[in-house]
Amino acid sequence: MSIVAVGALYVDTILTTLHCPEEDEKLRASQISKRRGGNCPNTLEVMDQLANASSQDLSMNLVTVLPARSSVASQQLLSDLEPRIRMGNCFYREGFEEPASSYIIKSQATGSRTIVNYNALPEMEVAELIHVLDGLAPDTAWFHFEGRIPKILLACIEHLRKHFPSVRISIEVERPGRAGLEDLARTANVVFYSKSWAINKGYSSIETCLRAQCTQTPNASLLLCTWGEDGAGALEPDTGKFVHVAAYTREGFEVIDPIGAGDTFIAGILYALNCKDGEWDVFQKLSFANRVAGIKVSQEGFSGLGRALHLE
Repeated sequence: MSIVAVGALYVDTILTTLHCPEEDEKLRASQISKRRGGNCPNTLEVMDQLANASSQDLSMNLVTVLPARSSVASQQLLSDLEPRIRMGNCFYREGFEEPASSYIIKSQATGSRTIVNYNALPEMEVAELIHVLDGLAPDTAWFHFEGRIPKILLACIEHLRKHFPSVRISIEVERPGRAGLEDLARTANVVFYSKSWAINKGYSSIETCLRAQCTQTPNASLLLCTWGEDGAGALEPDTGKFVHVAAYTREGFEVIDPIGAGDTFIAGILYALNCKDGEWDVFQKLSFANRVAGIKVSQEGFSGLGRALHLE
């Protein structure tokens, strides 16, 4: 079974500070780390771990934009991901040496993270993305899209719907104020909403958000939303069934690294939908994804998350 994720790949530089700095404040970081990031790469990395831990045969494909093929950055990123994640359908931007980058300030006082992105790489274009999707679709069960470039993605998803109607599609609706995300959601089978997007739209709870969006997503079989310390929820539009799970915790639980928790939650849901669809109901799928994300929050980075399959 093949899963294709379409989204940006970033190099993250993470500074841990006592608190988030005020404007013009000088502040000393207690720790610095650098790692590969980006919503879709993170999601695929976690899915790969879950598949291996359960002996599932899942093929992971990432479609993203990279600097020049010969650049040091591209070579390092490829060596980091391959062969676990297939990178043969990336778009290389010749003349560019620097990858997309995120600079993240992580506050020890509140656990919050402030992110500054830099990305000079030209975005995917409709024609080149459709060409890649046409090559992948015959062997792909699921396409997952980060909602970064809605107008371009909408044209490509409509193409998939027309020519490959059996594929299933999921969408991330994450960034507040980004035009076109609701248009993307209308095309999807599964939609992931972020707390920040929901609050920006005036919703005060997970259930309020999902029930309102249910009327706007005619193709959806499942809508989901994460809400930080208030856990996560899921709604099945066909039945109107809503389920909620509290934030994951256990004895001695401590928030260490929330960066990528949402990507990890998505990985848990996509794993459950592709590998446990006939075994787990929606509550079990939601609980599992919530558990994987909670374990990720309690540790640095993404290693060893396959152990979530063996915990309750």
